[in-house]
Amino acid sequence: MFKRAWVKLIGGFLGCLLLAGPGLAKEDPLATWQPSFDPSGAAYTYLLSSVGHPAIEGVSAGLRIRDRVWELSGGKLFVDFRPLSQLGGEKDVINKLKLGAIQGMMSSSVAAANIAPRLGIVNLPFVVDSFDRLDAFRETPELWEPFRDAALRQGLLVADFTGYGSYGWASTEPVKSLSEAAKVNFRIAQAPVNIDAYKSWGLQFTVMPWPDVPQALQTGVISGLDHTPIVCNVTKKFNVARYYTELDYAQGLYLHIINQRWLKKLPQDLQDILLQVIAEESAVARQLTRQQQTEQIAAAKQDGVTFLALSDEDRQTLISQARKLDANWGPRIGQDYLDKVRATLHR
Repeated sequence: MFKRAWVKLIGGFLGCLLLAGPGLAKEDPLATWQPSFDPSGAAYTYLLSSVGHPAIEGVSAGLRIRDRVWELSGGKLFVDFRPLSQLGGEKDVINKLKLGAIQGMMSSSVAAANIAPRLGIVNLPFVVDSFDRLDAFRETPELWEPFRDAALRQGLLVADFTGYGSYGWASTEPVKSLSEAAKVNFRIAQAPVNIDAYKSWGLQFTVMPWPDVPQALQTGVISGLDHTPIVCNVTKKFNVARYYTELDYAQGLYLHIINQRWLKKLPQDLQDILLQVIAEESAVARQLTRQQQTEQIAAAKQDGVTFLALSDEDRQTLISQARKLDANWGPRIGQDYLDKVRATLHR
C-alpha cells in the first residue's frame, strides 16, 4: 500500500515539474520528502493535501508536522502529507475534505472563501496586508477565534495557517502605474474575493487554474500574474514575467483545515499532539516566510527581474476602490467583525 502511495507521489511530482518549467527539473527534493521511518505500523493516518511546492516554507511545514507528530505520538499517528496537488485541485480537495475522504488540507487563502465566506477576510485587499498585521491578527483572540471557527458548521476546523508571502503583480511588461496595469491581462485564482477585487479595480483578468499558468504566460494568453514573489521565483514564473510590481495588498496563506468528525474520533492524546504540533510549526513557518520572501526577492533581482512600485496616488486609488467590496463581502464576512479587524490592525 505504501509503495503504491509513493508511486503516485513520484508521478505527481514529475507532472508538476513539467508544468512548472525546466528550471525546477534540476531539483530533486524526493529524498527529503520521504520519511525516515516506516509508517506502515501506524494506528491512525492523517491524509493532508496541499497544492504548493515544498520549496515554499509555508508548504514544507507539512513535512515538519509529519515528522514531529510521528515522534511525539510514538509512531501511532502518521501524517501522510501530499503536496503538489497530488490529491487534485483545491476545489476537488475541499469537497473530499467535507466528505471525509481526506482528513486535512493546507488550503490557499484565495480558495478558502469557497469554504466559508468569513475566511475571505484575509484576501480582501489592504486589510491583513503585511507580515506584522498578519502576526497581530493571529495573536489577537477576538480576531483569530471567529476566523478559526468560521467553517465549523461544515464540520471543518481551521487549526492554524502558514504563508507564502505578499501579493503583487508579476508581468511581462513593466507596470509602474494603473494606466499601464489597464493594458495587462492578469491571471487570478479561482476565488470569489479576487474576482470582485479585480472588478472593483477595473482591470482585465482571466480566472485560470494554477497548472495552466506556465503555458498561458509563454504563449501570451495572459501577460500578468497575481501572486507573491516567493511563488513566482520558486516555480520559475519569473523566467517569463520579468517584472514585479510590489503591491503588498494581501498575505498569501495556507490554511490548515481539519475534518472535525475525524479529529474527534482520535484518542484525546493524539488530538492534543496533532493540534500542538500544527500550532508550533505554523508559527515557525510564518517567521521563515518573512525571511524567504526577502531571500527570493534578492535572488530574483540578482537574476535580472525588475521590481517596481505604484505611486502613492495610484496605490490610494486601489485602496479606495477595494472598499467597494464591503457592500458584498461585509454582510457575508460579518460587517462588525470586518470593522473590528480593520480598526485593530490599522490603528
